[in-house]
Amino acid sequence: MGKKRSGGGLTGSQQAAKFLGVSVLSGVVLAGMAIPAAGALGLAAKGTVEGFDEIPANLKTPPLSQRTTILDAEGGLIATVYSRDRQVVPLTAISPYMQKAIVAIEDSRFYEHGAVDLKGILRAVNRNAQEGGAAQGASTLTQQYVKNVFVEEAGDDETKVREAQEKSLGRKIRELKYSIQVEEELGKKKILENYLNITFFGQQAYGIESAAQRYFSKPAKDLTLEESALLAGVVQSPSRYDPVNDVTEATKRRNLVLQRMADIKDVSQAEADAAKAKPVTLKATRPKNGCITAVKGAGFFCDYVRNSFLTDPVFGKTREERAKVWNQGGLTVRTTLDPQSQDAANESIKDHVYQEDSIATAVTMVQPGTGRVLAMGQSKPYGFGKNETQINFSVDKRMGGSNFGFQVGSTFKPFIAAAALERGMPPTKVYGAPNRMDYPSPIPKCDGSQWLNLPDGSGKLATAENETEDEIGPYALRTAMEKSINTYFVEMIGEIGLCPVIEMTQKLGVVPAAGTKLPEAPSIALGSAELSPLTMANAYATFANRGVYCTPVAIESITDAHGKALAVPKSKCDRAMSQTTADTINTLLRGVVDSGTGERAGLTDRDNAGKTGTTDSRHNAWFVGYTPNISGAVWVGSGGAKKISMENIVIGGKPYDKVFGGGLPGPIWKDAITGALSGRQGDSFTTVHIPEPVVPGGGNNGGRPATSPPRPGKPNKPGDNKPGGRPGGQTAAGTTVGTTVGTTGGSPGGTGGHPADPFPDFTLEPGLIGGRDD
Repeated sequence: MGKKRSGGGLTGSQQAAKFLGVSVLSGVVLAGMAIPAAGALGLAAKGTVEGFDEIPANLKTPPLSQRTTILDAEGGLIATVYSRDRQVVPLTAISPYMQKAIVAIEDSRFYEHGAVDLKGILRAVNRNAQEGGAAQGASTLTQQYVKNVFVEEAGDDETKVREAQEKSLGRKIRELKYSIQVEEELGKKKILENYLNITFFGQQAYGIESAAQRYFSKPAKDLTLEESALLAGVVQSPSRYDPVNDVTEATKRRNLVLQRMADIKDVSQAEADAAKAKPVTLKATRPKNGCITAVKGAGFFCDYVRNSFLTDPVFGKTREERAKVWNQGGLTVRTTLDPQSQDAANESIKDHVYQEDSIATAVTMVQPGTGRVLAMGQSKPYGFGKNETQINFSVDKRMGGSNFGFQVGSTFKPFIAAAALERGMPPTKVYGAPNRMDYPSPIPKCDGSQWLNLPDGSGKLATAENETEDEIGPYALRTAMEKSINTYFVEMIGEIGLCPVIEMTQKLGVVPAAGTKLPEAPSIALGSAELSPLTMANAYATFANRGVYCTPVAIESITDAHGKALAVPKSKCDRAMSQTTADTINTLLRGVVDSGTGERAGLTDRDNAGKTGTTDSRHNAWFVGYTPNISGAVWVGSGGAKKISMENIVIGGKPYDKVFGGGLPGPIWKDAITGALSGRQGDSFTTVHIPEPVVPGGGNNGGRPATSPPRPGKPNKPGDNKPGGRPGGQTAAGTTVGTTVGTTGGSPGGTGGHPADPFPDFTLEPGLIGGRDD
């Protein structure tokens, strides 16, 4: 009798010799593939010693792919994603019944033979010859494990999967040699553990732990005798013996396993009979995979996290490397999603825009100073059904967003003002701002060339105009921002040139959603650029953070399947503008929500600022606003290829003659931010006092002295009721020409809703504000 080794079976050299001998004899290797013996001699003759020796000696076992768990900032589950729904567990965490059941039905002599069961092969050959077909195979549990390793290594490559499963002599020989190696290196218990963790149990469940959860909603260690027998029986044909879809066939197979366990004395006949008498009782859960399963309406945020992983070199040099890590799974990804902010965004969306509406809305919130993405929701849920979409309206194309993003309208104007202030322009700057004007020409560009306003085919020059005929300058900056006067900002960009604006937007991370460059043309003053809500929310967060821009981040930490922490991308923060410029913008945009086009969005319990935007034909409407603690962008429009003009339209069950930035996006923002900050401390802006100068000729800018009382807005009249924005009521214009610096935000006693000047005797010359750091 051959010498036995401690793990059971013969030594590697003895296995190889016997394998070759048997192969040469009658092609019994083919029995292991459960195919007829006809022609076996001719095929087996190819299994020479040379061919056997040429097979690499070491089986490279890939780590098993597992499920990845995505959590919110507080550790709550967002979603589970996987290429294989698997949770690897040690043998001690698997029911002894399950261990015995799988051995009994798949390889009852597992602990007696080595890698190859010669008795089993001869028995299979004899039976197949008698029945003239493929009645029985003779693969050992070790051989099946090796085959599953090849399948696992093939991943989602269908060609490689077929090769790993093909019924060929070459594959069988390779499988047998690796089985010899595995038996020598691992031993029986480890092979059984690996097999139970790698094998497929149907219903998208890989490995016994996931199978136990899928069919019985319990861990593998708690499986009963009859439950173990049922799952062991599924392995041979997961589709045929699927208890969810065919309980009759599954019951027959379970009972066969139970009887086999009794035959080999793993259980008594009485135990087996008692288990057979029990009906199959499932507590099945539906397979849940991917961002479509995300809770709290966070499907799009989940998708953003996945895309963040796949596009960041921190996780691998190439996208292929990063995808391999992601698909391998077993990760626990803790994200920046704030449950309170996400709930608030969802509630506000549901209150204002219905899923079945012809238009959509998206709400995105970020945290100033950290770049943390706090919330991301939209009215069309993540999915494949009617009124669902997989397009994330909040992000750029490369991150799963729309092809081009959405024109932002007047929400772009603060970027122009910031660029001008950085170049030393005073916040009291006055422009003629006529109701209609040709674009100024020439305007310098970044490469040293010039933009020219050339006549079109009909000889007409490109023009800009304000929305209503009564919007006639001159205007100063504060009133122009509050009223969103188009021609004012066209004149401003004409004076400072295009390059300062382009440079400012680059510092603020303002990049078109399609991944192209911002056009160097004065039309960007009116918001012709197509951007995403996340881009806008994060850019405005720079104002709240007193001029320091931070790149957005969604991933807080990651641990792998072994609990090892992985490196994650960190937000990079750089100064984009001076503190004084940011404080001035904050003061200007406070005026927008105090008494300007965004009045309906204004919060009453804390400092806030923002800007409305409405595009031509009302295809898009925006409100981008912020407090010192949170910045949010709300977009409303048509997300599909067909552009819808939002006039005479019903949205959220409410009729709108015309949708404008202050009228629908503004209230959405107000409700969302109010909920997100409920119960949380509020900070104040550092503001500057910006008096309105005396304007030559008065114009619609007012021309009243700074001591005049503010003019109240007209009741029941919305703010920005036009593209570019128009308020219901304006604050008074003043007479002081100098600019006075203040340090308080929201102090009572100010003029026109602005804080009182804490330093009435400290006056700077016009033009000094905006060009220096504090």
